[in-house]
Amino acid sequence: MAQWEGKAKGTPLGYKIFIFFIKNFGLNAAYTVLVFVAAYYLVFSFSSTKSSFYFFNKRLGQSTLKSIISVYKNYFVFGQTLIDRTAISFGLKDKFSFTYDGREKIQRLLERKEGGVVFSGHVGSFNIARYFFDEFDMTDTGVNLIVTDQENEQIKQFVGAVSTDTTMKFIVIKEDMSHIFEMNEVLSNGEVIVFAADRYVEGIQFIEQEFLGKPVKFPSGPYKLAARKKKPILFMYIMKGKGKEYNLYAREPEFTEASVKPSHVLKEYIRYTEIMLKKYPLQWFNYYDYWEDINT
Repeated sequence: MAQWEGKAKGTPLGYKIFIFFIKNFGLNAAYTVLVFVAAYYLVFSFSSTKSSFYFFNKRLGQSTLKSIISVYKNYFVFGQTLIDRTAISFGLKDKFSFTYDGREKIQRLLERKEGGVVFSGHVGSFNIARYFFDEFDMTDTGVNLIVTDQENEQIKQFVGAVSTDTTMKFIVIKEDMSHIFEMNEVLSNGEVIVFAADRYVEGIQFIEQEFLGKPVKFPSGPYKLAARKKKPILFMYIMKGKGKEYNLYAREPEFTEASVKPSHVLKEYIRYTEIMLKKYPLQWFNYYDYWEDINT
C-alpha cells in the first residue's frame, strides 16, 4: 500500500557533506560526488529504486534497460536539486539563473490581494519556491508555504541554519489540525498559500483520480479548500533545466472559481503535472509505491 511517511529523502550527514563540498570545492565538485551517491542508491536503496523503476517502466512505458538508466539519472538529478537548494540557501543564488513561464500570472495573483491557492508537487524543485517568490513584489501580499512538521524541521536544521532571509512564511501541518485555522486566516487576509498537493498519507480523506493511466489517491484537503474558498487558483512547477538553470511554470485552470468543485481542481492539477512529466520525466521525486501497484 502506498505510504508516504511525511519526510523528504535526504539525511543530515548528506546535507553536511554537500555543504562541505560547496564551501570548500564549489558546486561542480559537489556534483561529482553524486556519480557515486546515485550508484549507491541504485544498488542499495531497494525500496525507492523499485518504486522509481515502476514509474519509468510501467507508467511511462520505458524498456527495462532504459528504466534502469532512468532510475540512476533520476537519483543524480535529485541529488543536484538538493545541492542546488543548499547552495541557494547558503547565499549562492547568483550562481544560478531563473526563468519564468507565466510570471505575469503570479504577479497578477499577488496584486489582486484577494488571496489565492497555488498547487505544486514533488515534480521538480518545489522546495526552492521561496527563492522564486522573493523576486516578486510581495509588499502587501503574504505568501505561505505549507509544509509537514518533518519537512519544517529539516528546513530549520539543515537549510535554515545557513539560509539567507526570505519573505515567504511557513504554515506547518500539525496533528491537532490547527493549521486549518491558519490557512483560513491567511486566505481571509488576502494572502496566498502554496501546497505540494500530490502525496496521500494513510488515514486522511482522499480523492481518487486516474494519473498516468492508473488511479491514485490524492489528499482531498487542498482541493476542497480551494473549491470552498472560491479563491484564484494557479498550478506551479519549478523544474531544473540545463546546468544551473531553473524554470518556473505557472498555469491557470480552465474553469472559473465561482463554479469549481474539488474534482475539477484535481483534474486540472493532474493534467498539468502530466504535461510537466512528459517534458521532464527525470524529475519525478516520489520514492514510494505511489500507485499502490508494486507486487500486486
